[in-house]
Amino acid sequence: MSLAPTLASRNLFHDRLRFIATLVGIVFSVVLVMIQMGLFLGFGRMVTTMIDHASADLWVLPKGAKCFEDPSLLDAKLRDKVASVDGVASVVPLVIGFSDWRLESGEMTPVFVVGADLRDGSLGPWNVVEGNVRALSQNGAVVVDRSYYDRLGVSKVGSTAEIRGRRVKVVALTDGIRSFTTTPYIFVDLKNARTYTGAFPDRASNLLVRLKPDADRDTVLAAVRAQVGEHEVLTTDEFRSRSRSFWLFGTGAGAALFAGALLGVIVGTVIVAQTLYSSTKDHLSEFATLRAMGSSNGYIYRVIIYQALLNAVIGFVIATAIGAVVVEMTAKSALPIVITPWLIAALFVLTVVMCVASAIGAIVRVVRIDPATVFMR
Repeated sequence: MSLAPTLASRNLFHDRLRFIATLVGIVFSVVLVMIQMGLFLGFGRMVTTMIDHASADLWVLPKGAKCFEDPSLLDAKLRDKVASVDGVASVVPLVIGFSDWRLESGEMTPVFVVGADLRDGSLGPWNVVEGNVRALSQNGAVVVDRSYYDRLGVSKVGSTAEIRGRRVKVVALTDGIRSFTTTPYIFVDLKNARTYTGAFPDRASNLLVRLKPDADRDTVLAAVRAQVGEHEVLTTDEFRSRSRSFWLFGTGAGAALFAGALLGVIVGTVIVAQTLYSSTKDHLSEFATLRAMGSSNGYIYRVIIYQALLNAVIGFVIATAIGAVVVEMTAKSALPIVITPWLIAALFVLTVVMCVASAIGAIVRVVRIDPATVFMR
C-alpha cells in the first residue's frame, strides 16, 4: 500500500515530456478560471470602492437608488430630522454627479464629482501621495488621481483646468483611486460640488449617518426610517450589496464577466478531464502489466488517484504563482484582477475535484483491460 505513491510519482516522471504536457493543460485551465474569477471579483470590488471608504453606518438614499453613482437627489433638509434621532452622532450630506472637465488645450472630458464636507471626515480622498487635502476648503480646489494625468491634462499639484466653465486648481494627488466606468473621480468640497454638478443648495445626493458608539443600530435604523418618509435608509453592508448586485447582475458588463467566469470553469474542467484521461490512457500497458502481476484493483486505483493528486498539487502551485504575477501586473489597471484567499482555497478544491474526477474516468477504462494483452505484445 505504501508503494502506491512511489509508483505513481515514478510513473509520472518517467516520461517527462508527457508529464510537462499534462501540467501545461492543468496550469492553463487553473489560470483561466483564476483570471476570469479574479476579473469578476475585481469588478465587484471596484463598483463599491466609494462605499467601502466612506465613514458611515447608515445611508439615506433617494427612493429607488440602485448604486452610489445614481444621480437622484433628495431634500437636504432631511439632515436636521435625521440628526434629531436619538443615537445619531452626525449626518453629512454628500453631493455627487457627472460634469465636464476642460483641459488647458480646450479638449473636454467627462468626470465624476464627489463632494462632502471634509471637516466631518465622511468621504474624502485617500492614498494621498502629494499635496494637502485640507486645501480643498478653498474655492476651486480639486483632488485628482495621478493615473488620470493624460485624461485630465494635469501633471502635478498646481495644474489648472475648468469644470463647467469655472477655474479649478489641483491641490493634491492620490494614487490608485480608479473608477470602474473609466470616468475620473474628482474630489471637491461640498459647496463646490453643487456648483460643478448643477445641484440646488437645498439638495443632496445622499446623507451619510454615523451613530454614537453606544447606540443600538436596529433601533436607530427604524427611527431614521420613520423620519425620512419615502426615502430609503440602508446600512453600509446593504448599500454595498445593492450596488454590487446592480452593476454585476443588472448591467451587461457584470453579466459578461459572470458568464466569462462560468465559461472559464466549464472549459477548465473539460481541459483537465481530457488531459488527465489521455495521460492515463497512454499508460494502459503499464496498468495491464500490474494486473497481470496480480496487483489488486484497489492498488491500481490508489496509483491512479495519487497520480491525479500529484498533477493537481504541482499544477495548482505553478498556476498560483502565475496568478500572483498577473495580480501584480494589473494592480493599477482600469480593471485589476483580485485573487482572495477564499478564491485560492476554492480553486484548489476545484482543481483536486477535477483531477480526481478525471482519474475516476480513467479507472473505469483501466479495470476493463484484459491482463492477457501484456503477453500478446
